[in-house]
Amino acid sequence: MFDKETYIRRRAELKRLVGRGVIVLFGNNESPMNYPANTYAPMRQDSTFLYYFGQKREGLVGVIDIDSDQEWLLGDDIDVDDIVWMGYTPSVCDLAAEVGVSKTAPMAKLSHVCCDSIATSETLHFLPPYRHDTMIQLMDLTGLHPSKQKEAASVDLIKAVVQMRSKKEPQEIDLIDRACDLGYEM
Repeated sequence: MFDKETYIRRRAELKRLVGRGVIVLFGNNESPMNYPANTYAPMRQDSTFLYYFGQKREGLVGVIDIDSDQEWLLGDDIDVDDIVWMGYTPSVCDLAAEVGVSKTAPMAKLSHVCCDSIATSETLHFLPPYRHDTMIQLMDLTGLHPSKQKEAASVDLIKAVVQMRSKKEPQEIDLIDRACDLGYEM
């Protein structure tokens, strides 16, 4: 994870490139093998979500409202029953503060954000989903059937993400170099 100014700067540049509307970036959820609590490990976060929001915890969604200049990290806090099995887990508010996001809310707020943007004719920007749980969540939010989501994805958002992620920052190059050095040592 980089310092919070990195993520603030990246989201500001993304807002500039996309121009207007509401951007929704889905993080990944746990993927169960044969029942909900028996998941494949370790969970791998969506790389675009990581690039802009930097958090590896499952069950998070980042929302960037370009027109009102608001950024949200949405997700549900771990409850007491989960703490028994998982131990201490930072709150969504703590995770948001680490990456410079001031607004948080439970996942239920996501539907309000999307419905409000659609009602006010703002463009809802999302990337083509590749996981079925995200497709279902997107269908619940927008009414778009999974078979229609790929072509409904935001071309402006796709182009902005590709433009930004194709150029590496010095800190990214340093991490790549260290990974290569480690590979060489192995």
